[in-house]
Amino acid sequence: MLLADAAQAINGKLYILGGGWSVTGPEPNVSAIALKIEVPWDEANRRHTLLLELLDADGHKAMLPVAEGEVRAMEIKGDFEVGRPPGLTPGTPLDAALAINLNPMPLESGRRYVWRLSINGRSEDDWQVAFSTRPASPS
Repeated sequence: MLLADAAQAINGKLYILGGGWSVTGPEPNVSAIALKIEVPWDEANRRHTLLLELLDADGHKAMLPVAEGEVRAMEIKGDFEVGRPPGLTPGTPLDAALAINLNPMPLESGRRYVWRLSINGRSEDDWQVAFSTRPASPS
């Protein structure tokens, strides 16, 4: 999982622009999450559920304004399925390349955030990427 300014997933490859950052803002910016998921051979040809959650430094869901007086947890849900191509050696893991481009989010300045990935309700420590927002300049 990699943070970027923009990303595309085309024909199983990731095309990343401005990738690998860990500090942004303080003003809202467009961003992207590039994912390369290695699917085990025996999990191919099955639907998998993906959940990306934005968490704050304390591990709580980051709540963002969606309308006047209304906030909602920032999360992205989806399904994916990877098929086995003909002739692939049995046991070979399969790649799923995903690019998620995000509109600017009004994040608090001077804070730390984490995108956490879960697949089929399971997550691992290395399935997350953290970033910080710069402090707002005093004006």
